[in-house]
Amino acid sequence: MDSVRGQGSIQMLLTAEQDAQHIVNSARTSKTARLRQAKDEAERELQLYRTKMEAEYQKMISDTSGSSGSNVKRLEEETDAKIKKLKESSSKVRSDIVSMLMKYVTTVKT
Repeated sequence: MDSVRGQGSIQMLLTAEQDAQHIVNSARTSKTARLRQAKDEAERELQLYRTKMEAEYQKMISDTSGSSGSNVKRLEEETDAKIKKLKESSSKVRSDIVSMLMKYVTTVKT
């Protein structure tokens, strides 16, 4: 009877061990699936973040470049206007300056 009882106990232990192995395998499979899902989700979020940051960067560059281009154009226009004004004022006093220079050059001090 003891051998039958011992056999039953061993059989119960083997069955319990197999059940435990199934539980461990199931948990391992679930863990792997959750990790894979988390990795995929993280990659999607990372891609969305990269896309968002790239769009902001491109917008910043276009805003900076656009304003820089308009600043350059504005400065060129201002410079051209100042040059034109200087030429006009110099042409007005040119004859007076030439007369003054000729007077000093041709006058001999003794």
